[in-house]
Amino acid sequence: MTYDFQVTFDCADPHPLAAWWAEALGWTPEPTDEAFIRRMVAEGQAREEDTTTYRGALVWKVGAAIRHPESAGRVLFQLVPEPKTVKNRVHLDVRVGERREAEVERLTAMGAKVLHRGQQGPFTWVTLADPEGNELCLQ
Repeated sequence: MTYDFQVTFDCADPHPLAAWWAEALGWTPEPTDEAFIRRMVAEGQAREEDTTTYRGALVWKVGAAIRHPESAGRVLFQLVPEPKTVKNRVHLDVRVGERREAEVERLTAMGAKVLHRGQQGPFTWVTLADPEGNELCLQ
């Protein structure tokens, strides 16, 4: 038996971080369904304080997601109360090939920070942190 899964990032501000990763990966933010959110609040299934506005749209406060434009790939960003305090034990490796240095420049211009450069035999990578400190490697 096989399973589908999504990757979930705990974060302090889901919607801006989801937008950052969508731009970084060339993925698409999942659209919001304002009518559904308003109906859930009107029916008592949710509270007004469960919502917020991001870029002029009503959204759920606790999460945002992005999707790969051509597959079922999905990444969720969920609100957590505590800040990130230690190194991630899981991270994304993004294969950019010969575009690595250009991608390092692009992502740092978007708010990423270079943490270190690594090498194992002929394999090299650059480890970055997103605006909330989550690690990713560009290979």
